Amino acid sequence: MFAVIKTGGKQYKVQDGDKILIEKLPQNDGENVSFDQVLLYVNSEDVKIGQPFIGDAIVVGKILEHGKGDKKIVFRYKSKTRYKKKKGHRQPYTKVEILKITA
Repeated sequence: MFAVIKTGGKQYKVQDGDKILIEKLPQNDGENVSFDQVLLYVNSEDVKIGQPFIGDAIVVGKILEHGKGDKKIVFRYKSKTRYKKKKGHRQPYTKVEILKITA
């Protein structure tokens, strides 16, 4: 059994027990979070496809931790003009464990 959920402008394929990194959520560590924007639900013989979302499907997860990803370097350079600029960025994330999928 798996589902495809939408959160933070991205789509994720999840199963029970999966640990995924998603865009940062405002809840605290240890709290449960529910995702109601379920695009697809597949059981062994049951398949539900949302248009765009499945109305009665909910994916419940538990927030494990918040953190920052690896640093991405942004380097801009123009030759012959002595122009160079170096910036870095670390994207914040939330680590979520999927507890159950209901449809």
